[in-house]
Amino acid sequence: MQGNDRQAYDRGTSLFSPDGRIYQVEYAREAVKRGTPSVGIRASDGVVLAAERRVRSELLEPRSIEKLHKIDDHIGVASAGHVADARQLVDVGRQAAQVEQLRYGEPITTEQLTTAVSEHIQEFTQSGGTRPYGAALLVGGYVDGPRLFETDPSGTPYEWQATAIGGRSEEIRSRLEEEYDPEMGTGDALALAVDVIAQEDDDDEEINAAVAIADADGYRELDDDEVTEYL
Repeated sequence: MQGNDRQAYDRGTSLFSPDGRIYQVEYAREAVKRGTPSVGIRASDGVVLAAERRVRSELLEPRSIEKLHKIDDHIGVASAGHVADARQLVDVGRQAAQVEQLRYGEPITTEQLTTAVSEHIQEFTQSGGTRPYGAALLVGGYVDGPRLFETDPSGTPYEWQATAIGGRSEEIRSRLEEEYDPEMGTGDALALAVDVIAQEDDDDEEINAAVAIADADGYRELDDDEVTEYL
């Protein structure tokens, strides 16, 4: 009987279990943990986003693996989990940024963007005929100073100095807690982000890192040669 009850709550995307849990949200978090890791570090003069691109075949073009996305001129995101879900959330963020610019004539702040995306995510945890997004985002921008936020499948936003999402995130976060310095610049933050992304892994696939910086000059992604220098 208890097993049948558990299955009923499993199938309901917007039902609380008797112990106050929404199982579909927890399953979505597991999908994020099974993705490749992404790292965000807030420096004194900007924000660094880095993501692992797992190249599973020599025939695969690494640049086609979408892990970093530009939202507007000063904000970008790194994703972990289902890429297709993350792409939908990126579109929500881009639309929110365009609406803010057209309506008020000024760029959206990093916090406002994170709130808009988080509210959209949360709606999918309480609506019938939907499922939670199986993706998490790190939102880094330089609008009202350097800011770094995380969204998770429950729709809850968090602000961080440095963090990681996706696979091996706990291990990477432990290293960041040991080595992060709030006074470091984007150069040192970039080196640290690439270092923790490229740390020892058990798999044999080739690992590439995608890296981006958001600072007073705007958001830009580094090319492969620049990343190789740090590797």
